[in-house]
Amino acid sequence: MSQLKKDLKAVAKDLKGLTQKTDKMIKRLDKLEKAQVAKKPKAKTVKKAVAKKPAKISASGTVLAIVKRGRKGVDKATLVKKTGFKDTSIHAVLYRLTKQGKIKKDRKGLYVKA
Repeated sequence: MSQLKKDLKAVAKDLKGLTQKTDKMIKRLDKLEKAQVAKKPKAKTVKKAVAKKPAKISASGTVLAIVKRGRKGVDKATLVKKTGFKDTSIHAVLYRLTKQGKIKKDRKGLYVKA
């Protein structure tokens, strides 16, 4: 019986320690909640409108725009002159646009919008 009393006293002591710890935790939480409530909402800052830089048009977009403007069609030499791209770049872009179905070949060397 004396062993049982010792065990019960030990358990009671541990329970007291645990209740004290939980009380401390509750107090900390209360302080944190009060601190959050006490904070004033910050005034909204007005963002200045940033001037947007004009979006760069891709090589495909540039070539497509020139082809769409040409009524009777545009040849590769004209595209090289208007865009300033190399001949190989123009060739690759024209190939890509024809495969996508955005332009088509009208006659030999002339490209028109699809």
